[in-house]
Amino acid sequence: MPRQADTTTSRPPIVVLCGSTRHWDALAEANLYETVAGRIVLAPGCNMQQPHPLWQDPERAERLKQQLDELHRRKIDLADEVLIVNPGGYIGDSTRSEIDYARSLGKPIRYTHPAGSGEDARG
Repeated sequence: MPRQADTTTSRPPIVVLCGSTRHWDALAEANLYETVAGRIVLAPGCNMQQPHPLWQDPERAERLKQQLDELHRRKIDLADEVLIVNPGGYIGDSTRSEIDYARSLGKPIRYTHPAGSGEDARG
């Protein structure tokens, strides 16, 4: 008979980072601190703000952005909590959409900075 999975073994909490890739360094820093704190970190995997052959063509870039947005929603599905990386309080439209999605799932949400405390919150 196959062995059953041990449900008593705990795993570290999973946190997903959400935020604008214009703040790529802040996302990397948050990833570092969350990892050192013992959390499994899910984060954006590429920065479309930086030139790259994969998104050089505008049509391909738009399709890829849609795919990446959907992939990030699946990361939110997997996560136990969401960390919004928002230097200066900045929250753009994509991040706002991710926050709304996470809230619809009842995910706990933390912020690295108070929302709306600095840069224009659009963008």
